[in-house]
Amino acid sequence: MHAFAYEPPRTTAMKPVWIVDDDRSIRWVLEKALAREGIPYKSFASAYEVLQALAVSEPQVLVSDIRMPGESGLVLLNKVKERYPQIPVIIMTAYSDLDSAVASFQGGAFEYLPKPFDVDHALALIRRASSETPSTVEAAAATTEAPEMLGQAPSMQEVFRAIGRLSQSNATVMITGESGTGKELVARALHRHSPRAAGPFIAINTAAIPKDLLESELFGHERGAFTGAQSSRRGRFEQAEGGTLFLDEIGDMPPDLQVRLLRVLSDSEYYRVGGHAPLKANVRVIAATHQNLEERVRQGLFREDLMHRLNVVRLRLPPLRERAEDIAPLARHFLQKSARELAVEPKVLTEDALRALAAFPFPGNVRQLENICHWLTVMAPGQRVGVADLPPEVRAAPSGAPGESGETGWRQALDRELAQALARGEHAVGDRLEREFEKTLILRALAHTGGHRMEAAQWLGWGRNTLTRKIQELGLEPELKKGGRESP
Repeated sequence: MHAFAYEPPRTTAMKPVWIVDDDRSIRWVLEKALAREGIPYKSFASAYEVLQALAVSEPQVLVSDIRMPGESGLVLLNKVKERYPQIPVIIMTAYSDLDSAVASFQGGAFEYLPKPFDVDHALALIRRASSETPSTVEAAAATTEAPEMLGQAPSMQEVFRAIGRLSQSNATVMITGESGTGKELVARALHRHSPRAAGPFIAINTAAIPKDLLESELFGHERGAFTGAQSSRRGRFEQAEGGTLFLDEIGDMPPDLQVRLLRVLSDSEYYRVGGHAPLKANVRVIAATHQNLEERVRQGLFREDLMHRLNVVRLRLPPLRERAEDIAPLARHFLQKSARELAVEPKVLTEDALRALAAFPFPGNVRQLENICHWLTVMAPGQRVGVADLPPEVRAAPSGAPGESGETGWRQALDRELAQALARGEHAVGDRLEREFEKTLILRALAHTGGHRMEAAQWLGWGRNTLTRKIQELGLEPELKKGGRESP
């Protein structure tokens, strides 16, 4: 059977959509739908015809059945992706099963369309696939060497400056910040830019190791020191000799081990478990915690003298919600990283998707953003990622983080608005936000008192004259009259 082609009567720069299916009725349905939308197309009955046609031209989108006489749609998919990786391929089949779906996506399919399909849904997929242009993909794939860390926000620039200032120092550093902010990444940067860079970097999460094993992990043990100790073992301090030891989640360290750690920091000596000969510790210690150590000290859960020993230099890593201007470059970086790991083309976020991400509070911080980008690389059907492609928790997220309410919620919403305004380069943002804040206070208080200004002023803790002056300065009189809120 020969291929059939249709060009719409109006001029268009779009290449034809190619349909390949041995079922004439399926081709007819898609042909009519595409013609109705003014989309050019060509139809083929076999994979062989498509491969022959590819020698002289390329489609905008290829829509292919799986089961056909001769080579299957999956074989065609593999050959097309090998020779023309930029062509989006939509795989359709009446035999919808897990193996077919997995094989389609593993082969690089844009989307998997089980039969019978809704024509409007098929058209929407074709339109979306046709928006994938080589220039978009190539621009996303053109990557330079990944930087150590990314951060345009002033708070992150301050962290970078601190790392630079500490580059010639062996000082003990305490890194604080919420989980997922990248504390180990900063610790590695401190090591890499220190006089100890040639030495080892050893990391241990003190909260992830059972108390009974943590002492041996840190200091090592001698043979026979306890049941099961068949041979002696070097601890993390010994492994980090001449380099850096990173103690993550130090706030969860058991009290008895806090005493031993304090002694090492004070005397630069320690003993293996079951050992009698002191060992010298030529190690720089960098500690990290997501907890408030001062509060832990007040609760009697952390030694104050150890806190001061660790807290020679303190670096605070800001949560991602405080650095909204960094979300877009971080997302691009993580999408490119995931694409390299999976050997696929990097996804590109639309402006709407970026705005949705910027409004998300990211309770899991940078780690959560990285996970979302990896999810998008695997799950988003096209190269261009829109709001509809984002994970459900991002699309459905309220203005605050899960569980936020009251004071924390509005403060974080204000903080995000300020961060986004600064990222846009807005000047005098404080004046604008102050006016909006006072306007909200006044309107809400007057709504609460039924428009009685004296009572509203009392609720706000202002005098009647102060309230009147602010109403005039903010230009609220017309709005109050319109809303019927002008009682004396």
